[in-house]
Amino acid sequence: MKWTLEEAQKQLSLIINATSQEPQLIYTQEELVAAIVDPELFKEFLNWRQQAAKTSLAQVFKELQQLCAEENYSLEIPVRSDRHNPFTGDENEQSL
Repeated sequence: MKWTLEEAQKQLSLIINATSQEPQLIYTQEELVAAIVDPELFKEFLNWRQQAAKTSLAQVFKELQQLCAEENYSLEIPVRSDRHNPFTGDENEQSL
């Protein structure tokens, strides 16, 4: 639910009780300035943030590699072929 800062100051106990149903958003004019959430949801967020901070790019790639192995997925890489490159200065090419 959306609240103005003035309403939130007056009805804080009501807002705290309402967090069990959904996050309570507090605005000044049209700008979100605060969100009051259920304590369990906040604990889940803290655990997620802590876990995300520990995860390195190498770990993410390792997990992706493991998922690909479990799903028997393989990336088909097309055969490489040479093509004309106008920036190489090939002597066989005619200038314009």
